Amino acid sequence: MGNSASRNDFEWVYTDQPHTQRRKEILAKYPAIKALMRPDPRLKWAVLMLVLVQMLACWLVRGLAWRWLLFWAYAFGGCVNHSLTLAIHDISHNAAFGTGCAARNRWLAVFANLPVGVPYAASFKKYHVDHHRYLGGDGLDVDVPTRLEGWFFCTPARKLLWLVLQPFFYSLRPLCVHPKAVTRMEVLNTLVQLAADLAIFALWGLKPVVYLLASSFLGLGLHPISGHFVAEHYMFLKGHETYSYYGPLNWITFNVGYHVEHHDFPSIPGYNLPLVRKIAPEYYDHLPQHHSWVKVLWDFVFEDSLGPYARVKRVYRLAKDGL
Repeated sequence: MGNSASRNDFEWVYTDQPHTQRRKEILAKYPAIKALMRPDPRLKWAVLMLVLVQMLACWLVRGLAWRWLLFWAYAFGGCVNHSLTLAIHDISHNAAFGTGCAARNRWLAVFANLPVGVPYAASFKKYHVDHHRYLGGDGLDVDVPTRLEGWFFCTPARKLLWLVLQPFFYSLRPLCVHPKAVTRMEVLNTLVQLAADLAIFALWGLKPVVYLLASSFLGLGLHPISGHFVAEHYMFLKGHETYSYYGPLNWITFNVGYHVEHHDFPSIPGYNLPLVRKIAPEYYDHLPQHHSWVKVLWDFVFEDSLGPYARVKRVYRLAKDGL
């Protein structure tokens, strides 16, 4: 567990991200794909169901022993809360109500945020737009680890620790890499979240609150579903910076595994992403893909060529308009 990773820097490239050109080619060849760029009416109901499920779980765990509370937080709550964060990801692309109803999308994201325990939906949207526009952008894409992470988390034991602590790195990294002014929506997100947490505490005590927080920490850390964090953009094969996964975990993650397709067409809801591959298979079937998120985590820890430094980076000239 002590061998150091072989990389000592990111993979610097001097070309544009591949998604821009592929999007143009696919739309020119298959203009019918534009019809998939529409809101997903199922999304709001899926969010409602998941939130209600976690509220029921809060009521059920209020009398559990702590060891069983943590067990169910990992085995069940972690799956639900991780699924909700990916619903928030879809909602950040206005997938629930369309671009013409931005306020509705934002408030649905705040509602989906409630079982997560800590406010993050509004901040996620603010930074996620840069991840798409400036994929791998130095000082712009906060999905890319910092040099400190790349330097320190370079052995199997340290990489394992990095996976466990992923929720902290994802939440704190933007403040170090590309801090932005706090928005009104972030303040409202925080106030609503604090009110919900206090209400749950007042109704059912401390254990349900701990259950929700543990569900988020454990579900977004070393958890099978968290394999998608590494699977999406870490360079498992030189020359490829985005990878898809077409396995069954897509059923509970809003098809986030269709990640090449998502970056090609971020305005298409996750529900419709399999249709993109079905319509234009020649653009996707030949690309390297992952078959197991658990194996992704295993390889990340034990392969010397993988680690926080195994990311493609590029320098961008800032654009002036929005995504």
